[in-house]
Amino acid sequence: MINFDPKSFINKEVRDMPPSGIRKFFDVATRMKDAISLGVGEPDFVTPWHIREEAIYAMEKGRTHYTSNAGLVELREEIASYMKRRFNLDYKMENTLVTVGGSEAVDIAIRTLINPGDEVLIPEPCFVCYKPCTILAGGVPVTIETKAENSFKLTKEDVLSHITDKTKLLVLSYPNNPTGAIMTKEELKEIADVVIEKNIMVISDEIYAELTYGGKHTSIASIEGMKDRTIIVNGFSKAFAMTGWRLGFAVGNEDVIKAMTKVHQYVIMCAPTVCQYAAVEALKNGDNSIEMMRDEYNYRRKVIVDGFNSMGLKCFDPKGAFYIFPSVQSTGMDSVTFCEKLLESQKVALVPGTAFGDCGEGFLRVSYAYSIEQINTALERVEKFVKTIR
Repeated sequence: MINFDPKSFINKEVRDMPPSGIRKFFDVATRMKDAISLGVGEPDFVTPWHIREEAIYAMEKGRTHYTSNAGLVELREEIASYMKRRFNLDYKMENTLVTVGGSEAVDIAIRTLINPGDEVLIPEPCFVCYKPCTILAGGVPVTIETKAENSFKLTKEDVLSHITDKTKLLVLSYPNNPTGAIMTKEELKEIADVVIEKNIMVISDEIYAELTYGGKHTSIASIEGMKDRTIIVNGFSKAFAMTGWRLGFAVGNEDVIKAMTKVHQYVIMCAPTVCQYAAVEALKNGDNSIEMMRDEYNYRRKVIVDGFNSMGLKCFDPKGAFYIFPSVQSTGMDSVTFCEKLLESQKVALVPGTAFGDCGEGFLRVSYAYSIEQINTALERVEKFVKTIR
């Protein structure tokens, strides 16, 4: 009789793929009494009532059937209007695709653009999905380590030093998770010049585009020559506090969007219908909610940056998203050890910087998408821990 081993049937790339490092410490914290987690990037705000009410109304009206693969026509038109109103980018309905969260948009964009062996430039530290999605598409991830001395911004020299004749795609993620870094139009222009000269494309993950402090977000797609070269990924999770609704979108060149829609068609069919109706309401009438939440995040940002700097864990001033990226190098501990000992002794869960790439060593990701009360309590506990190890 053959000794059957189901594990031997698992795809090698899947088998060797490490699980996401973001949830590890959060999951431990949920089992600890009185623990505080600043580890997960999820708004503590409830989805605004007018958006929830629209979803309830959609269910009452029986709007529970499939939509077209690309999404409700009304929603796609609203997405195009939103991109013009908020970011001065001109798209039509045909340039849009509604997806199950921004993560699906990233996945199918990479699968649509990459042939086996193509290289994908991925600046790190970054969100955890870009490298696995590239590998699963048969591509080769090429990481670019951004540096604290540059406020974790990507530079022209960084890109040029990693481009080869196999480079097909650059993944940009600004405002950045986990560092909170942003890039100005002038800085993006330098990257765009390289992209155009070397004839590659860009996936620009702009899920935090509404969460910038001290100025409006600039998309690389707004730079001359970049609109057709860029697939913008965005969604409703962060700006509208709709994480559990799992709704995102991609906008870009019509031919590429049509190709992405084919992949989406076979693996998803369409995004949840009720959520799409709610998203129409969010885009039509949600601007005030965006401003309110951004103002509150900005206040928390200042409190938490000052808190970590005052205890000697140096942190540059992040201008986007809702994360800070303080250094723990002065403690003599590596990132994982610091997080483990902090959780064990003070019941505070943070995420080691190495969860977002090797160059995250010596740093922590700390989310301020939590109440100011939780933030202040966590700061007190972290400071107490730091004093015990110095």
